[in-house]
Amino acid sequence: MKIIACKDYKEMSQTAAKEIIALVKKGTPFTLGLATGSTPEGVYRELVDDFNQGQTSYSHVTSVNLDEYVGLSKSDLNSYHYYMQAKLFQYIDLPSDQQLIPDGTAQDLEAECENYEQNILKSGGVDLQILGIGHNGHIGFNEPGTSFTSRTHVVELAEKTRKANARFFPSIDQVPTKAVTMGIATIMESKRILLLVSGKSKADTIARLLNGTVEESFPASILNLHADVTVIADEEALSTINENKMKKSYSIG
Repeated sequence: MKIIACKDYKEMSQTAAKEIIALVKKGTPFTLGLATGSTPEGVYRELVDDFNQGQTSYSHVTSVNLDEYVGLSKSDLNSYHYYMQAKLFQYIDLPSDQQLIPDGTAQDLEAECENYEQNILKSGGVDLQILGIGHNGHIGFNEPGTSFTSRTHVVELAEKTRKANARFFPSIDQVPTKAVTMGIATIMESKRILLLVSGKSKADTIARLLNGTVEESFPASILNLHADVTVIADEEALSTINENKMKKSYSIG
């Protein structure tokens, strides 16, 4: 695991965007795994700015999103379909039929999960997956206790996760209780992973990731076993790390 320490959120976003743009510019078929929430918003702004200025084309890219709430229509302001359109897709030339996001309104959610796994395989697998991390260590919507062997599945959202996401809704009562999410095994099959971490509130979380043990009670810990993970974090997120201890196990750039 490689650590890239950035001064602040903007630098973190710019650094991640440069990694993505460099791969997209190669022009070969490429599957990009995307995340939602507040952390990657800056990255998407950088991608849009680059598209407007440099015309980096996404016509050869397939995007695969980590998750979607159960019960929210694609047009719902709080759905991740809407989020991706509002933050990125409407501004770049990524074809709509190459934008893969789970359907949280599917009548048969189990079948939707199976179909999503098949669609990822048809895309050639995820070449680069963007991840955030929850305070409790969740990645995607894989809450503590999720099996490391899990595939795309329906999950009951932890109350802590619902409260963290309530800021995007009129009230916590309107935050869905379930979501469809890529499983941990699915995420781990990505060829490369960029984990974005920003802010003082994630300092203890990232410290546990880097210095703790690999266990299902902290889902992100499995990333320590992946062959190609880069953590891009700002100074606040890294503020409680014991740097000497971290340097024994990780490459810091």
